[in-house]
Amino acid sequence: MKTSRRPIKKSISPQSGGPTHRRKTDLDHQLVGDACKEAISFVVHSPNEKQIYQKMKEVFQYHQELVYSPDRSTDVLIVLPRFLDVKGLANQDFLLMFDDETSSKLLEKWDTVLKPKVIQLAKSLITTTDLRHLLKSAEKRTENDIETNWDNYMSSLLLLLHLLPPPAGGKRTKISASDAVGRLVHFHKSFCSIEDHLDRSHGRQPYLHAVGRRRSKIDNYYIVVDKRLVPCQATSGLCAFDELFKAHFVFNLTYDDTLVNFYTFVQTTIYNIDVGKTREAPSMIELRTKRLN
Repeated sequence: MKTSRRPIKKSISPQSGGPTHRRKTDLDHQLVGDACKEAISFVVHSPNEKQIYQKMKEVFQYHQELVYSPDRSTDVLIVLPRFLDVKGLANQDFLLMFDDETSSKLLEKWDTVLKPKVIQLAKSLITTTDLRHLLKSAEKRTENDIETNWDNYMSSLLLLLHLLPPPAGGKRTKISASDAVGRLVHFHKSFCSIEDHLDRSHGRQPYLHAVGRRRSKIDNYYIVVDKRLVPCQATSGLCAFDELFKAHFVFNLTYDDTLVNFYTFVQTTIYNIDVGKTREAPSMIELRTKRLN
């Protein structure tokens, strides 16, 4: 499989917040110099996941230097390849960047607070076949487990994408929310070649790769970064998306242009990250202040 270097993408407008804003961290026991090199060598070769987690904490600052270096940001999965086979390392880094309270926001708020409101608001949108399927799945009222339906969590997240569709701008033709879904999550049927899919990908920003017998029965989720698969701990669509969102911060990656309204809303409204520092479209502010509250 051929790999390509990730292009350095610029944000749509200057801002001081978001996933590419470098965080100040004050962590103890950060390794430098030869001690850091030894720890990285240990991480690369060790079969002990518990020790890998500990050593990755101790080289967190080095990882940050790597992803924020213009010349080396694309090397992170080469230098620290255990992101590709040890689940949860990106989650750990996000916790080191923020805290437990911030990290748990989506999983705490979505099911009981936001999901019912999103479903209700989505019912006022112009009905399409895709939207009808998502509403049925989100409300768990599908009669048959048909192949086109995601689980209720992923379906409700995709309803939020329909409420915050891709922005128009630049030289690109605006695409629909249904078309933008493929920039967020891609379904891959079990036993089909993942390598073929990765070879055909064209440098898009991170997205979920959901592998299973059908969309409602996903066996494994992965985050695609630089044509490589970072395995998720998650078994549900909501938890997998939680990991995908955090990966932007951990790997210093901008949001996909077509999903910038959706991701920025999740960032500021759900995780409460960089509120007031990140540019928000009027539609996002209206949805938060007038319709979801």
